[in-house]
Order: sequence, then C-alpha cells, then structure tokens
Amino acid sequence: MGVSERRERERQARREAVLAAARSVLLERGMRNTTTKEIAERCELSEATLFFYFKNKDEILLSLIFESIDFWKEGLEKLAKAGLDAGPLLDAVWQFHEKVYVEHPTYFVISVYFAQPQMLESISDEVKDEIALRSGENFRRLANLLEQVSTVAPGRILADTIWSAFLGLTISNTSRVNLGYGKAEAGTKTRAQVLEVLKSGLIAEKSP
Repeated sequence: MGVSERRERERQARREAVLAAARSVLLERGMRNTTTKEIAERCELSEATLFFYFKNKDEILLSLIFESIDFWKEGLEKLAKAGLDAGPLLDAVWQFHEKVYVEHPTYFVISVYFAQPQMLESISDEVKDEIALRSGENFRRLANLLEQVSTVAPGRILADTIWSAFLGLTISNTSRVNLGYGKAEAGTKTRAQVLEVLKSGLIAEKSP
C-alpha cells in the first residue's frame, strides 16, 4: 500500500470515527444541542482537528443525512429483489424499519429534523434539492413495494401510512420512556401489534 493510499484510508477512518461520535451525541443531546466541541471530545480529538475533516456541524449532519438515505436505498432495493408474496413482503418491509431503528436510531432523529424549518436555514437550495430528490426516490421504492402488498390505496398513500405509523410509534414510545412511564422494549411489542392491524386491513383487500 502506497503512502497516499494509506493516508486516505486513515482519513476515511477518522471521518467515520467523527460520524460515529456524532451519532452518539445526537441520540443523547438532540439535533439542536449537539456541538462540534462535544463530538470532538467524544472521539478524542481536538475541535481544531475535527475541522480538518469536516468544516462545521452542518457538514457532519449532512453526511449523516446522505448516509441515512443510502442505507434506506440499499435495504429497499434488496426487498424489491426478494420476490416475496404480499404478507411476507409487508412483514419484511416493517422488519426493515425495525432494523433501521435498532441499528441506526439516529436516522429517525434525522427524519424529525426535517420537520423543523429553522434547522434547514443554513443548508443551500442545491443541497436541499439533492436531499429531496434522493429521499423522493426512496419513497417511490417503498411505494412500489407496497403496491405489491395491497390495492386498497395507491402506493404513495400506503408508503405514507407505513412510514408515518412506524415513525409515530417510535416517537410515542420514546416520549413515554423519557417521562418515566414506559420501557423501551414495550415499543417493539406495540409496533408488532400495530403491524397486525395494518395487515388485516391491507392484505384482506388485496385482489386475488
């Protein structure tokens, strides 16, 4: 391995360490309260060194946003190639949402971030357009999958239903846990029960 290649690999490893620290801080502090100073401390770097890899907090957050989009894309494309029947396909779509939530909970934090207009003020229109384009492509992937599950509504409506149901349930459970009136593991059970309700309404209407 040449010197330049080794340096590039070290640079990428350091960037990933920063992103891993940012994910951890985001979960604990929320988007607004996350700072580059705390991210740097979490990955044992000086703030000045962190700025060698990322210009500012916004660039770190944008990296996580596009990382999230790419993860969803890969998972949805795998589901599209699985060739599953309606019931197993809906189960697999829901379980993929669970996988994302368990392995990458910050991706759901990022989704809530988009609902806060003031948080997007520093992002250029060009970058917003790219986020919207790539996120929209993932939405269409999900809609196309769900059109194979049910004919009760257009795919885009089914996609909104599944996404908003899952996201809403995670927010609801997290709120209860934060208030001291719930347990994190209860959320999984509740979401499984909601899936059964959705299946009874969607798959029962699926044309033979």
